[in-house]
Amino acid sequence: MPPVADDPASAGASLVRNVAHFTRLLRRAGLALGPGAALDAVRAVAAVDVFVRDQFYWALHATLIRRHEDHATFDQAFRLFWRDPMGAESALAMLLPQVRVPAPPRTISRRVSEAWRPPPARAAPGPPTQPPDLEIEAFLTASSDELLRTRDFDQMTAAELRRARELVHMLELPVAPVRTRRWRPDRIGGRIDRARAIRLALRRGGHLLDLPRRAAITRPPAVVALCDISGSMGRYTEMVLRFLHALIAARREGSVFLFATRLSNVTRALRDHDVDVGLARCGAQVTDWSGGTRLGESLRQFNRSWARRVLGSGAIVLLVTDGLEREDPALVELEAKRLRRSCRRLIWLNPLLRYDGFEPLAGGVRVLANSVDEHRKVHDLVSLEALAHALSRPLR
Repeated sequence: MPPVADDPASAGASLVRNVAHFTRLLRRAGLALGPGAALDAVRAVAAVDVFVRDQFYWALHATLIRRHEDHATFDQAFRLFWRDPMGAESALAMLLPQVRVPAPPRTISRRVSEAWRPPPARAAPGPPTQPPDLEIEAFLTASSDELLRTRDFDQMTAAELRRARELVHMLELPVAPVRTRRWRPDRIGGRIDRARAIRLALRRGGHLLDLPRRAAITRPPAVVALCDISGSMGRYTEMVLRFLHALIAARREGSVFLFATRLSNVTRALRDHDVDVGLARCGAQVTDWSGGTRLGESLRQFNRSWARRVLGSGAIVLLVTDGLEREDPALVELEAKRLRRSCRRLIWLNPLLRYDGFEPLAGGVRVLANSVDEHRKVHDLVSLEALAHALSRPLR
């Protein structure tokens, strides 16, 4: 490791180069950053004390992060790039150029790991050569989309995430219709319309010439989603929101709520024709992204303020959370059972089910598992396809 320069000008130039290099690292990891973002980051760093790690962290965060779903990527890249080789409290390490590439820890996502690798060197320009003819046997091979379907959302690269978003938008999202209490005239209906038969007989002097029939009206139920936006649910909630955007755009019916420490209704923001614009409006409207989880209190607020408005006609409720409640699990059980009695079907979408050894040991997870109709995983494209198939299956 080279020594720190004694000249303040040299140290400042080294810090500027490192900030620019860190911005390029985030850009390769999938963040939409341009040259202006690097200049803003340099100005922000100059306005704080770089020897205080928290000030340095939030100065870069305030200038380089524009979407809440990029927070986890920034945090991993910051801890990997601005590492502390001389101790946890040594801020002088931030002035050292990043010479060696350490092996990324297991907690680093694939996007950050691949962005850390240096780009491949470009070959020197030369005369164009004719590429050789290649014959590839496609028997027993798998396409990239097929491999992408079973990959965890949190372990996808930036290119894989872009393709996964396109595949989510292309999903077929039918919802099985349910029978309502209303009726319509039908010549081959299953029941006789007695009121209409009496009216026709009175018009004809009491003679009943035929028996009119009727059939029940069926329509797809409304889908209401309650999505956890705490720090551990960021990438999974984003993909579920894209799934819900496609569902609402196809049916123009449904409601979406986000919760971490408070409950927010983002249905109107998510109904935009462009899913990226809709998610940006959600990010501007909600202020508790990546915070703690108050699951019981959020369910209580929904049951008190919104259940009567949006759960009419036998709605289906999707609860997207890992169930890790920090407060009283008894409140979660009480409000979850109340929510179950108010809807036709309560489906819990839990990304923790991706682990083979998952067991409901936490208090909130245990009581929530006993209060829902279905407990499904939601961590890859296959799980979203299974959810779409479950919604299209009629209830017995």
